Amino acid sequence: MDPITLGYIGLVVLLLLATAGVPIAYATAFTGMAGLFLLRGLDVTIGLAGIIPHAASAHYSLSVLPLFIAIGFLAMHAGITTSAYNAARVWVGRAPGGLATATIFASAGFAAVSGASTASTAVFTKLALPEMESRGYDRSLAAGVVAVGGTLAALIPPSAILVIYGIVVEESIGALLLAGFVPGVISIIVYLIVIAVVVSIKPELAPKLERTSMMEKFKTIPQLAGIALVVGVILVGIYFGIMTPTEAAAVATAIMFIMALAKKIGFDDFKTGILDTIKTTVMIFMVIWGVLVFVRFLAFTGLPASITEAIVGLDVPRGVILLIIIIMYLLLGMVLDGIGMMMLTLPVIYPTILGLGYDPIWFGVLLVKLIEIGVVTPPVGLNCYVVNGIRPDIPLHEVFKGVTPFLIGEVVIIGIIVLFPDLVLMLPNMMK
Repeated sequence: MDPITLGYIGLVVLLLLATAGVPIAYATAFTGMAGLFLLRGLDVTIGLAGIIPHAASAHYSLSVLPLFIAIGFLAMHAGITTSAYNAARVWVGRAPGGLATATIFASAGFAAVSGASTASTAVFTKLALPEMESRGYDRSLAAGVVAVGGTLAALIPPSAILVIYGIVVEESIGALLLAGFVPGVISIIVYLIVIAVVVSIKPELAPKLERTSMMEKFKTIPQLAGIALVVGVILVGIYFGIMTPTEAAAVATAIMFIMALAKKIGFDDFKTGILDTIKTTVMIFMVIWGVLVFVRFLAFTGLPASITEAIVGLDVPRGVILLIIIIMYLLLGMVLDGIGMMMLTLPVIYPTILGLGYDPIWFGVLLVKLIEIGVVTPPVGLNCYVVNGIRPDIPLHEVFKGVTPFLIGEVVIIGIIVLFPDLVLMLPNMMK
């Protein structure tokens, strides 16, 4: 069989397995090994499958991933996230849609010490959703705000999914983390505008809270100091070249650990945080291993180079091709989870993006943003399922209804990223 034809068959088999619910780690590993066996025989297949897990993992730079994950879980189990939400509520709770605005700010704060979208959604479903309901907020709006707020963890450093992208395509993790910061801030601003517009049209959806004095506001500032310190260490350390991303993550984790001890974190909570970190790390590395086996198979078939050559050779503006890629990711995001979607497509799409002359750092941020839109769109909007899973009394269609106004904002954000790439690349370029 022609290798390129076998490559296409491998892509179809992988897509079928993924949509059938087979975990992406197993689906990619099985398809890759089967393809390698047909192309190169049993000895080469066993040799590559045995070498790749160690070769892909035994790198100093990869230790940044479990460290970033640990920061988030320690913050969550030590109650630091709760303090951040309380501070945000005191500062902006009086504004129209104030509690929703506070939830977005607090989600951004948690994103700055987490990097995990679903973890952020789970935390604020338990923390912010009951608070908004008790203050008379529309349940659908409250659920939508929590689900959308969770997506900020994908862009604001430290972002686990940006790290995974950097590992897979072998781009600078430090540059990717810095590149995500400005789009993350833009996302926050757009979400706040959406809340303000929705509440101005229907004020009954979000009653105003009672006033708080400036003294009460200033008393909450120490509750934000820890998160600000962690963010500062990561951004300043990487930006000025004082620390590598791994060193910055290690220092930030140590700071968060000290803060957790100061909060008198219990042994059970600490153990749960460490176990959650281990489980998440193992899951991510299994996905990476499986995908690298599949990528090796595709490389042997010559399919990525063939597709890249065909697409780059099309007699259409490269902007049209980029638009098609964006639409493809938006559609895939409706049926696949984020990491799975990225791993399925990067072996083919990434060489195409390079062939078209787009910056790989910029594309990484755009891709992650598209993935995060997928986690709040039906039918497989993972963040919406997390809200419904924790609060089964809120029907899934209500969660999706609450998210809908924010999808208009997401289109605006994607437009800004595409039309003004220098905003994304500003910090990485300054770092150079």
